[in-house]
Amino acid sequence: MLCALAAIPILIAVAVRLSSAVPAGRGPAFLDRITQNGLFVGVTAMVVSVPLFLPLTVGVVAGDTIAGEAGQGTLRYLLVAPAGRIRLLLVKYAGAAVFVVVGPLVVALTGAGIGAALFRVGPVTLLSGDTIGTGEAMVRLLLIAAYLAVSLLGLSAIGLFISTLTDVPVGAMAATVVLSVVAQVLDALPQLEWLHPWLFSHYWLDFGDLLRQPVSWDSFAANVLLQGGYIAVFGALAYGRFITKDVLS
Repeated sequence: MLCALAAIPILIAVAVRLSSAVPAGRGPAFLDRITQNGLFVGVTAMVVSVPLFLPLTVGVVAGDTIAGEAGQGTLRYLLVAPAGRIRLLLVKYAGAAVFVVVGPLVVALTGAGIGAALFRVGPVTLLSGDTIGTGEAMVRLLLIAAYLAVSLLGLSAIGLFISTLTDVPVGAMAATVVLSVVAQVLDALPQLEWLHPWLFSHYWLDFGDLLRQPVSWDSFAANVLLQGGYIAVFGALAYGRFITKDVLS
């Protein structure tokens, strides 16, 4: 799955390189800036990955945490060890969280690498109109990757909870991915504006504030608070379900 994520910026960079021109305002955000600076390949790839590809891979990993062990018949053997159910739950979530961090990082670094190979790299013009050097631009790219990692921690907690409800990992994976799609659809409906701030996907695309000078941390802080709430709620639900679950496989 990490290789599939890495392929996204590569495909974008190759497509732009082979095309004659990118019409301004067409396609994903920052696509028309790639020919001006290869570092925008990483930013564009993350924009493309957020709605589907990153949630899809996170849903697969999170949905497999407990249900995968149950499906293989190894869950009861893990619980025989003196680790305990709480520790097992925490370790499984930590493993999913590591993937959540690595996924956006792979997209960002692969994008920066292929962008530097195919296009010129130099000072970056931010959304605020200010210009920063290549080193600081790489820091901003890593900050965006960190922002996306935080954004997906809530979805990972939801996947962990769903994974405790079933012994069929495919069902847990599918349910987690479907919920991510539903949340984004609801977030796009203006009639449900009152609900938007409570949806775990609401701040996923607000990392544009990290491409301003000075950096605006408001959306980052709001995102951390929202995802922390989802982790607390669904972590508690996963604990309540798993601690009382009859493990037969």
